[in-house]
Amino acid sequence: MSRETKLIRKPTEIPSEDYYVSGHRTCAGCGPALGYRLVLKAAGPKTVVLGPTGCMYVANGHQFLSSPYAVPWYHTQLGAGGPAGIGTAAALRSLMFKGKRKKEDVNVIVYGGDGGLADIGLSGLSMGLTYDYSRLLYLLYDNESYANTGVQASSTTPFGSSTTFTPSGKVKPIGNERLKKDVALIAAAHPSIGYVATACVSYPVDLVNKVRKALNSGRPSLVQLLTPCPKGWAFPPEETVEIGRTAVNTGMWVLWEYENGHFHLTTKPNPRKKIREYVTKQGRFAHLWENEAALEYLQLSVDSQWKYWDEMDKTGKIILPWTPSFNQ
Repeated sequence: MSRETKLIRKPTEIPSEDYYVSGHRTCAGCGPALGYRLVLKAAGPKTVVLGPTGCMYVANGHQFLSSPYAVPWYHTQLGAGGPAGIGTAAALRSLMFKGKRKKEDVNVIVYGGDGGLADIGLSGLSMGLTYDYSRLLYLLYDNESYANTGVQASSTTPFGSSTTFTPSGKVKPIGNERLKKDVALIAAAHPSIGYVATACVSYPVDLVNKVRKALNSGRPSLVQLLTPCPKGWAFPPEETVEIGRTAVNTGMWVLWEYENGHFHLTTKPNPRKKIREYVTKQGRFAHLWENEAALEYLQLSVDSQWKYWDEMDKTGKIILPWTPSFNQ
């Protein structure tokens, strides 16, 4: 079975075939839906998709007996994405070994959100990354909240974001006071990990190439995909792609890959734009627009972390970025 990776150089080389089609009820401008479409374009028709409970299950998988998937798809429980991916990969391997299915490359993609892979399903994800199944990709669509159940805070919710669990008010004027967890760095700590990367729906060529590298790495892999959410982040739905680009250009979201033990930044904004440009485009940060102390802290945290990112890119080795806590 071939593991040749076909990379692309420009958007016009993205396959025209769609495997995520009509029949879904996602919000206008939905970042995770755009991610689904690009990920399946990258993977191709020989793909099985698993969907832990979340936005992409509720909006796609059980309404009016319709389905937007042109490839096999099934729903898993919220915390079961990790083991379900292992089970599916094991079943395919067994069938091929016993001669009940011809030997061929079949992709298994677990497409899970903050709850499915970053929080409730984190232990299962960690277990899955220790196995030896090839063409098993865990893809975390990171919309930085539990958007499906009312936009509650998750461990990937950024500092200062107002959610239904971390509302800005007199007692807690900052909103969410926790710093965002980096699931991709956690994945990179697993021995013999096939491939780890971060991506953003606003950079489709980068995303397609990373999905293909992950699937061809020979072992389980993870891609953490930033998927701007108009509902949860409070911005006009036509600005989804622009919001993602601004996240990267301000350094709030870093695009990198870890392949065969080597770290590499795939995009380096130079110069980086100011954090204010990103924050003031989203209603979830509206309470910070005049809070200079909080904005200065956000800028300082990004600038300090980028010293680590630049050093990692220079040496090819991972260093854990450390950020001081916010002192009000």
